[in-house]
Amino acid sequence: MSEPVRTLLLWCPDWPVLAAEIADGVPATDPVAVLHANRVVACSERARAEGVRRGLRRREAQGRCPQLTVVDHDPGRDARAFEPVVAAVEEVAVGVEVIRPGACALAARGPSRYLGGEEAAAERIIEHVAHSCAVESQVGIAAGVFAAGLAARRGRIVPPGGTPEFLAGQPVAALGRPALADLLRRLGMRTLGDFAALPAGDVLARFGFDGVLAHRLAAGRDDRPLAVRRPPADLTVTADLDEPIERVDVAAFAARTLAERLHERLAGYGLACTRLGIEAVTAHGQELHRVWRHDGLLSAAAIADRVRWQLDGWLSGGGRGGDRPARPTAGIIRLRLVPDGVLAQAGLQPGLWGETGAERERAHRALSRVQGLLGPEAVVTAVLGGGRSPDDQTRLVPWGDERLPARPGAVGSGGPRSGGSGAAVGSEGKPPRVGGRASSGPAVPSWPGRLPPPSPAVVLPVPLAVSVLDATGVPVVVSARLAVSAPPARLVIDPAAAAIAPAGAIVPIGGGASAEIVGWVGPWPVDERWWAPAEARRRARFQVRLADGGALLLAVEAGRWLLEAIYD
Repeated sequence: MSEPVRTLLLWCPDWPVLAAEIADGVPATDPVAVLHANRVVACSERARAEGVRRGLRRREAQGRCPQLTVVDHDPGRDARAFEPVVAAVEEVAVGVEVIRPGACALAARGPSRYLGGEEAAAERIIEHVAHSCAVESQVGIAAGVFAAGLAARRGRIVPPGGTPEFLAGQPVAALGRPALADLLRRLGMRTLGDFAALPAGDVLARFGFDGVLAHRLAAGRDDRPLAVRRPPADLTVTADLDEPIERVDVAAFAARTLAERLHERLAGYGLACTRLGIEAVTAHGQELHRVWRHDGLLSAAAIADRVRWQLDGWLSGGGRGGDRPARPTAGIIRLRLVPDGVLAQAGLQPGLWGETGAERERAHRALSRVQGLLGPEAVVTAVLGGGRSPDDQTRLVPWGDERLPARPGAVGSGGPRSGGSGAAVGSEGKPPRVGGRASSGPAVPSWPGRLPPPSPAVVLPVPLAVSVLDATGVPVVVSARLAVSAPPARLVIDPAAAAIAPAGAIVPIGGGASAEIVGWVGPWPVDERWWAPAEARRRARFQVRLADGGALLLAVEAGRWLLEAIYD
């Protein structure tokens, strides 16, 4: 097995304490302890000098250091405070993975090549983080994230090929598994080298899968790839104007152009704006800023309108009474739009008539006009719901009505297991046959007897009468116990049924013509509403494949074969 990728890991000691200083102003130079579940999870250097250690209870920690400042553990605070550090690392090298707040890693090869070696790269990153964020950090380089993390705590660069030797001398507590480390010590294994020397099979049998993972880490076989973080995109758009803008009509034109640029940039990342920051700079250096909020998602036209309204307010000195703001002392020479609140563009994806907005509204008005001329049923949309057959899984709803299914849909997908009466699929509960062979069915859906996916492409409004013959030309018969008399071999569509088929109905073969059946699945029985004789319906369905590649859905009901649907 090849050695894991050499990894550069940056570690900020006592990060929860530093995060408390950054976010809450708690001096990290004082004796400080961060507690979770009444135990110390991190402490400052001065607190350690007083005897405070991780894992101590609150009362014991305060007994060792009476002047100890206690801070509650807040993972969100730690992550927010660490974001500027990650951004600073990304300014020097790309492909950063955040291991946890206070530690991030990246492949060492890239920065070492263009910064003059691994040592130079480590020094450059440490200096840049200290200059940008005023945070002390240490860097370790080794093969794999685990070994690089241990090296970072010692500020070491492990030479290539030396990771197993470096790990061999580390204590078993470095695995971060207290229970396993305690057990290994009681078994006489003090270092990772002792643990790595055990056979992998014995480790699996004694310690389980987590023990095997720890065994791989101890042996330096941490080959987990880095989950590279994607840096946040710069979504801000700026326009530097050749001539200062002092008129509202000129400002409106500039606003629309800038709004379209912002909308295109957001759409390129699959985002939409909910809160927009508008910034302007005048020729005299005056800076203007305003944030607009919106309950929904801002389209390009909505962004342009808000920019125009704001520029109009600035240039005309909008306001009332004594609160009327002063008009800018000079024209605007720079416009900047900052998407302050962005969401995944779930509600603005392209639809049938383009993006959500004006085009969709035009389509709505046109369809409503058609309904006004021809009636509500003239324009309908399909709504999927529950059912056992394709013809009863779709409900046509007039345009504008609430799109609710007539029946609850299935939970998950899968092939039918039983009919409405609880009859098993196939004969005597065995799986259905595919060309005479048994095949296993998927999980039970919420509609027993429902056809498995994929769904047919065309469902005939009126099933066509057909004949299904065996290899000798004898009609195939399905008994009440779902026994098939012979494998289906040919399909013949009744000429009379084909002649009276509805206009536009797709008939796979001409009336009276026959087609060879090369594969089939079934029978799948459905016994619906057996408790109401007047509404009862009992049938068995087959899926067949023809020699020309077409596939059909057939059903046997009251001794007659019917063509119900056609697969694409």
